[in-house]
Amino acid sequence: MEIYDVSMDIHQNMMVYKNKEENKPEITVKTDHSNSRTYESSIRMGMHTGTHIDAPLHMLKDGQTMENYSIENFVKKCKVLDLTYVENKITKNILQEKNIEKGDFLLFKTKNSFTEVFDFEFIYLEESGAKHLEEIGIAGVGIDSLGIEREQPQYETHRTLLGKNIMIIEGLQLKEIEEGEYTLIALPLKIKNVEASPARVILIKE
Repeated sequence: MEIYDVSMDIHQNMMVYKNKEENKPEITVKTDHSNSRTYESSIRMGMHTGTHIDAPLHMLKDGQTMENYSIENFVKKCKVLDLTYVENKITKNILQEKNIEKGDFLLFKTKNSFTEVFDFEFIYLEESGAKHLEEIGIAGVGIDSLGIEREQPQYETHRTLLGKNIMIIEGLQLKEIEEGEYTLIALPLKIKNVEASPARVILIKE
């Protein structure tokens, strides 16, 4: 059995969406061993920092919040799809070439996994691809970028997926992961009334 950590490290100089400084986490050491008998620190960061899970409230008024997911939603069989050949966006035509079935949880490995800095031209899931996945009835989708869409002013990809309670994971690290089937464990923090949460995501290959 092989276990892979596909989560981003969280630190003050980490990659953040669109390189916005205000999106970087702030980690503060409150006490250390020079002035106390304990070492304690605090962190201030957004819910969409690093590897994270989006809930419907992110895009839909009165949408479901993170704590309303049952724990079973975070432990699934999944399929990693190698889409490293895709040059711009993941469309319906591209996804039709793949074996995708109802109930699948899909993880998209793209060229994004091979960049160390934020790429404003990152590979994303285009609206036609999202609608195709919605029609099939997948359980969830993850991607190796800090956003699942770009250049879509009405957030069509998010709205299409979240409107059907299709879970979205963003910020995966899939460079070392081969295409195939895995067990996915994606555990968000247990925070009430929020639209997203940072998550520790691992893949298990039997």
